Amino acid sequence: MNTLLVIKALHVSFMVAWFAGIFYLPRLFVYHAQTKDQAVDAQFKVMERRLLYFVTPFAALTLVFGLWLIHLYGAAWFAVSSWLHYKLILVILLYIYHGYCFKLLSDFKQGKNTKSSRFYRLFNEFPVLLLFAIIFLAILKPL
Repeated sequence: MNTLLVIKALHVSFMVAWFAGIFYLPRLFVYHAQTKDQAVDAQFKVMERRLLYFVTPFAALTLVFGLWLIHLYGAAWFAVSSWLHYKLILVILLYIYHGYCFKLLSDFKQGKNTKSSRFYRLFNEFPVLLLFAIIFLAILKPL
């Protein structure tokens, strides 16, 4: 079995699992921002925390296997793969987004959320746009 293809399959699999959570968490934030019921508020806090902590290892494993792929392809390949440099910039933005989700989670936990459900609806679209751009770069390799 080809090691490179196994590592690539693991990279993509963990990325898909990570994105499932990254797409759902802001949707929970939307509904959480709208609720006034204390019991519902408490339930959202539990759901959000569990989801974010569940998908964070997938984010880490996506990074590990992605870096492993770059290592396997080699430094010369990396140097000439301009598409990958742009992809990595977008991926860094995703990790910043993921980290910001921890801040938002903390705000909700402490009862300090100041953002509207509309903000979270727009916030929810950001990783979708990044994902499209990343996939197009990875598949088309236009640069």
